[in-house]
Amino acid sequence: MLWAEHNGVSKRWLGPILLFSTVMMYGAIGVYGRTADPEEYYVAGRRIPPVYNGMAAAADWMSAASFISLAGGLYLQGFGGSDMQAGGLAFVLGWTGGFCLVGLLIAPHLRKLNLYTVPDYFVHRFGGRWPRRLAALSAVLCSFTYVVAQIYGVGLVASRLTGVHFDIGIMLGLGGVVLCSFLGGMRAITWTQVAQYVILLLAFLVPVSWLAYQQLGNPLAPLAHGAQLPKIAALEHQLMESPKEKEVQLAFQARARQYEQWLKDVEGSLKQQRIAAQERVRVLTEQNADIEVVVAARRELAALPKDAASAREQWTRAMKDSQDRARPLGGLLPHTQAFAGDPEGTPAERQAFDTSRANFLALMFCLMVGTAGLPHLLTRYYTTPSVAAARSSVGWSLFFIALLYLSAPALATLVKYEVMSNVVGRSFDALPAWLAQWSNFDDSLLSVTDINGDGILQFGEIRLGADVIMLATPELGGMPYVVSGLVAAGGLAAALSTADGLLLTISNSLVRDTYCREFAQDVPPERRVILSKFALLSVASLAAFVASLKPAEILPLVASSFSLAASALVPAMVMGIFWSRTTGAAAVAGMLAGLGVTVSYMMLNAPAVRAVLGLAPGQDLWWGIQPVSAGVFGVPMGFAVIALVSLLRRRNGARA
Repeated sequence: MLWAEHNGVSKRWLGPILLFSTVMMYGAIGVYGRTADPEEYYVAGRRIPPVYNGMAAAADWMSAASFISLAGGLYLQGFGGSDMQAGGLAFVLGWTGGFCLVGLLIAPHLRKLNLYTVPDYFVHRFGGRWPRRLAALSAVLCSFTYVVAQIYGVGLVASRLTGVHFDIGIMLGLGGVVLCSFLGGMRAITWTQVAQYVILLLAFLVPVSWLAYQQLGNPLAPLAHGAQLPKIAALEHQLMESPKEKEVQLAFQARARQYEQWLKDVEGSLKQQRIAAQERVRVLTEQNADIEVVVAARRELAALPKDAASAREQWTRAMKDSQDRARPLGGLLPHTQAFAGDPEGTPAERQAFDTSRANFLALMFCLMVGTAGLPHLLTRYYTTPSVAAARSSVGWSLFFIALLYLSAPALATLVKYEVMSNVVGRSFDALPAWLAQWSNFDDSLLSVTDINGDGILQFGEIRLGADVIMLATPELGGMPYVVSGLVAAGGLAAALSTADGLLLTISNSLVRDTYCREFAQDVPPERRVILSKFALLSVASLAAFVASLKPAEILPLVASSFSLAASALVPAMVMGIFWSRTTGAAAVAGMLAGLGVTVSYMMLNAPAVRAVLGLAPGQDLWWGIQPVSAGVFGVPMGFAVIALVSLLRRRNGARA
């Protein structure tokens, strides 16, 4: 492909060819691994060697969130984060540390039971229907939330690589998911994920190594990028003292006040804006203005909110965004600052420091415990030949994951230095081409605006979304377009590999753990496999529809699924494994309590839910903990309820 680009093949062809060839390769592996045998379909015959299972688990784990958004989270939030959002380092530590819990607490104990799904464990350990029902429901809930984020990533990458609309990109990527998982189940998915791991690892390491060599003369980015941290700190100090940056901050303050004024009379303000926009279009048309100016005016008219409710929502969001960008560094924290605020400062600064630290630790806790409860990940260790192989497989998973996770902070550092030193300060007429390309593609991913009107790009005038940092790195570093295609193919591989495992988990929970146990217990094993395949197809279509609505950025959407898995499944599994006195009734009570607390905390702090319930705008937070880390309340609640109910039932039984 590099040779083809060098010889003049158009980018319009290179992107689709890369997309088609990689998806077809995965599809070919999926077709080759097709099977109707239940043992092969559910657990790949339990004969995957630990090294390859570790690669497959790493691919299953390194989802679109890890590949596309992790470096972006580190870029935007720094290491420690703010009092409103935990820093990117919490994701690195939480996700990696979670595998220690998987290896020590869960995976080997499940593997020795020769089960097929996570709900099978609840049947085996506790008996009865309700433990299995709740386990199946929890598996579907957390896996569906997770898979929507993966399909969103598929649409983002496929549309960028081919130039098609986002919704069409989702459908193209969905075809790859179905090809990989529909015919062969876990057998096909395992070997597809091995290939996908190789591609996504190369796709991540090539650009970060290239950028490190450009800036530092050393391609070993994890070892070399520390040299840029003092330079970034110096540039941040210059930007915070720059008069031009302060002009930008004042301009955003004025814009925030304008939105605040509009929100005082939403209907009247919207009516005035619509009349003014219609008049502008009429005047430009009568004056035979340039067609581009007329089209831009019509777009502004069409972009106005349709009604007062949507205007209130849109202007509230825009006001908050302007308030954030009115802060130094465009609302970003200094890159190497541990936490927001100051432990030795004013009361407000001390409060910000404590809240920032609490959110960092809470999110890291939820990600670690949630990793130990994700059904699609635990099922991966059912495929090894023995318990010892399961333990070894977890170790290999950690090794393969570390190869990428050690490079993510390096990439965030290198990209921030590149932006600060080579992009900021340029004339708007001489901006790099990649800025215009990505801002035209989706302004939520990247936007630039000359808000102070000086014709020079200031740091506060550029807004990068977390999902664009990795995807735009090749263009930012001046690399050949083939590298951009490779990165996009890696992002697609990351999203597809995780989506495959998640969809298989959901379909098995719906068919094997619910339908075949509740409604049709005499279904032959081969027919169960067929039903699982069609359930997988249906769930994939539903997830694609939800992803097309663009519900959230990838990283927060994925993080919420970890809180759900942690609170619903982990307390009951751990207590069931390590405490023989745990009862089925206690497991049910603990799962309901943990999941209930977590979901309630998330929902009651969601703006849409608060509006429906008539609650005041804002959030009702406990100790300042953000809703994405709601599992920090649900997990202890689950453990406490399980212990209490088990002791009470044992005591009542002894008295009887």
